[in-house]
Amino acid sequence: MATHPLPTHLQRRTLATHRASAALPRAWARRPPGLVKVPAAVAAFVWRTPGFAVTSAGIAVLAVLFRVPVWRSALVCTIVGMSPDSDGRSMRERMLAGDLYVADDPELAEHNLRAMDLVDAFNATSARDVQERRRLLTALLGAIGEGTQIRPPLRVDYGSHIRIGARSFANFGLVALDVAPITIGDDVQIGSNVQLMTPTHPVDPEPRRAKWEAAKPITIGDNVWLGSGAIVLAGVTIGENTVVGAGAVVNRDLPANVVAVGNPARVIRTIEPGTA
Repeated sequence: MATHPLPTHLQRRTLATHRASAALPRAWARRPPGLVKVPAAVAAFVWRTPGFAVTSAGIAVLAVLFRVPVWRSALVCTIVGMSPDSDGRSMRERMLAGDLYVADDPELAEHNLRAMDLVDAFNATSARDVQERRRLLTALLGAIGEGTQIRPPLRVDYGSHIRIGARSFANFGLVALDVAPITIGDDVQIGSNVQLMTPTHPVDPEPRRAKWEAAKPITIGDNVWLGSGAIVLAGVTIGENTVVGAGAVVNRDLPANVVAVGNPARVIRTIEPGTA
């Protein structure tokens, strides 16, 4: 008998140690991957009868008619109705919460287009027009501190989820994909062609094919130096005063006051006060 996974937006809290092993049917292609496999007939029956789902009668009927174990019937009835369509949140709300969402959404598209308009205008400015650059960055970013400079070209997803402290500097070609918040401290030095990448995608092929994705925040501490071409991946925090070598790929947190290089980035020494 064919099996289909039932979706649940509570998968991270209730079934985080399991993974879906069945393909998502086309009818469920816009839903996040569920982590419980049940017979296809059960999935269709429960989903089309929401009032029946959470009752003891529902558990009994599923167990008897469809020969589903009672424990599984109870779990099916408990989680039905927990899809993103029924939890009342928009895709933007899901995105900001760090949950699975679909980027092909009208509200998100409008936010992205606004950012693209501002980015295009910023990238077209003259180096002599410092005030216009500052005005555009203030409109684009969530916050930008006094004396901070960013050299175009700059690329972002939304801009409004990026906060940069005072006296920081980003050289040419910064890519900051702010699906989740990107927080950059004071006095940070960012070399050319650095990438700050908050988006993530499912490893399982079916939800990825269905265009589900998520994101994790990035935090860069005060006085950090990111060398040219460094890539900082989703969920990473870099402690204050740390130096990341050119071309390094940072896939996990780095403590304060260290030098890290390589792919993946590894700590090669500690920075002592007063050292060059």
